[in-house]
Amino acid sequence: MTVQEQLEQLRAEIRRHEYLYYVLDQPEISDAEFDGLMRRLRELELAHPEIPVPPDSPTQRVGGAPREGFVKVRHSSPMLSLDNALDEGELRDFDRRVRELLGGEPCTYAAELKFDGLSMAVQYEDGVLRQAVTRGDGTEGEDVTENARTIRTIPLRTLAAPWPRFEVRGEVIMTKAAFERLNAEREAQGQPLYANPRNSAAGSLRVLDPSITAARQLEFHAYFLLVDGQPALPSHWQSLEMLKELGFRVGSERRLCHGVEQLLAFCREWEEKRDSLPFEIDGVVAKVDSVGDQRKLGWTAKAPRWAIAFKFTPRQAETVLENIEVQVGRTGTLTPVARLRPVTVSGVTVTSATLHNEDYIRELGLMIGDRVVVERSGDVIPRVVRVAAPGAGRRAFVMPAECPVCGGPVFRAEGEAAVRCINSSCPARLKESILHYCSRGVMDIDGMGDSIVAQLMAAGKLASIADLYELKESDLAPLELEGEKTRRRLGGKVAARILANIRATKQKPLSRLIAGLGIPFVGERTAQFLAAGFSSLDELMTAGEERLMQVEEVGPKVAASIRRFFAEPHNQALIGRLRAAGLNFQSTEKKVEGGPLAGMTFVLTGTLPTLTRDEATRLIEASGGKVTGSVSRKTSVVVAGEEAGSKLDKARELGIPVWDEAELRRRLES
Repeated sequence: MTVQEQLEQLRAEIRRHEYLYYVLDQPEISDAEFDGLMRRLRELELAHPEIPVPPDSPTQRVGGAPREGFVKVRHSSPMLSLDNALDEGELRDFDRRVRELLGGEPCTYAAELKFDGLSMAVQYEDGVLRQAVTRGDGTEGEDVTENARTIRTIPLRTLAAPWPRFEVRGEVIMTKAAFERLNAEREAQGQPLYANPRNSAAGSLRVLDPSITAARQLEFHAYFLLVDGQPALPSHWQSLEMLKELGFRVGSERRLCHGVEQLLAFCREWEEKRDSLPFEIDGVVAKVDSVGDQRKLGWTAKAPRWAIAFKFTPRQAETVLENIEVQVGRTGTLTPVARLRPVTVSGVTVTSATLHNEDYIRELGLMIGDRVVVERSGDVIPRVVRVAAPGAGRRAFVMPAECPVCGGPVFRAEGEAAVRCINSSCPARLKESILHYCSRGVMDIDGMGDSIVAQLMAAGKLASIADLYELKESDLAPLELEGEKTRRRLGGKVAARILANIRATKQKPLSRLIAGLGIPFVGERTAQFLAAGFSSLDELMTAGEERLMQVEEVGPKVAASIRRFFAEPHNQALIGRLRAAGLNFQSTEKKVEGGPLAGMTFVLTGTLPTLTRDEATRLIEASGGKVTGSVSRKTSVVVAGEEAGSKLDKARELGIPVWDEAELRRRLES
């Protein structure tokens, strides 16, 4: 088999597994096995730069380099908003108007759930993704193609190509689980929380760095199929079925309703069942199924006459705030939680609600004993939105000075909302600490995923990062593989491979260990600077804040965080155990003083033929150069690849030299 044939076979296999996992929710292999296939494809592509990588290769989901901004694109046909029906009477009025315009006969409606997300149009040529555009003002939107490539439920190549060019419209959403993870991360970093999954989906799709979109785990649910800006098939229902055949995720919670009574029954059913879904909905969309009838009905200036959105009733209620308790999240953030007098909101009994942080409580003017308004609409969990009336004998809430779980000290950095427990072995944050330590960008312990870590913790085998180095094959082999359709055990072979991956971490550079400790505000890049700035972990641990701030990109906030972390006794005990396990505490990552690129400042833009952005950065820094994110008169060279944006234009405007990858490699070897 030729290399080209191997590449095509691997890509086809990975596309099939992506479709099974992300669209059908019917995986046939474990996550570790899928990662192995992706790794093989990536390595094969890198090993053969003479073979062009097609845009629909699964490796291209990582997206391109960060952009300066988004380009405006005109839609093939307007993406109009829908009129709303706020109650059953208004929905009956809509049906009456439709029947009158169509001659009085009962009408058939395609009823679909109304996703609470961001509308987007995705265009294909010969079945290959070419462009993705947000709804914008309905006439034109923003080109977010590179971000859309990272969304796994958007095929880079469809399963069929019935037309040379076609367009798929749908909704970009964030699931409740992904939303909770994102807000936990933002709260841990002291960033403002997203109000609901819709806001977070919109914000995630419109970030300038596609790698951020990829990390947010967005989904795309398709609901329109167009050719030349017009419906592709005679009925809307046929289009939905065709979208499934093309490989898109199409809501299974839909119904072909013959007449308004069936439509109303569907609306009532899903208003009651909406909380059972893994994503947020705020109503039902009803569309006249016949495209011929749609054309007869036509449009107003703002909306089609053949479709309407039935909006669910608001979900708020008043109750009494009986107490405020503090929970510790997986990143160590202390979160106040309202304990409420039981109240029914949209048929669900609510006894607790999130209060986010101290600042949120202060902004509401909230005290224990107050009568409060609780809301469920749009949020994954209930939240207190305002004080309805001050309570008798109300008392203020005070954030504890110690972690309520482990008793360790807590701190709140100046200018931040989050209060954190800094004990990395705190039981409340242990799982997240271990998963971070095992992740690819840190210690890269392949096989130690969410399910395996959870099973080991449940069995009492993992109570600290250091416990990884005491695991035995007998601890791992009986565990069950995650993502399997039928349960099966890990087995000795896979267990031995995981243990080998754990042992390999003892040879990792010091920067990986520093990043793996989970020091607040210390990510992979800062860890690299710290490893280059100190000869050992011991020297770093004893350094004062003034010495720490001599390291590149370490300011007062980061320096104070590092000192707090190493002063905490639990963290000192963890480092002692890691030392005993044989981890590398010595730095070999000294800052390069010489080298062919010494003293030069580089900016990367576009997609290079064989190097990722991180790989190019490492090569430049290893040769004495420095990589920054923006072009200025201090920039020495801009390294440009395909689809280079405004950074390339600015470099030419300022007369800054521009290299391609081949020139960069030549200079590195000189």
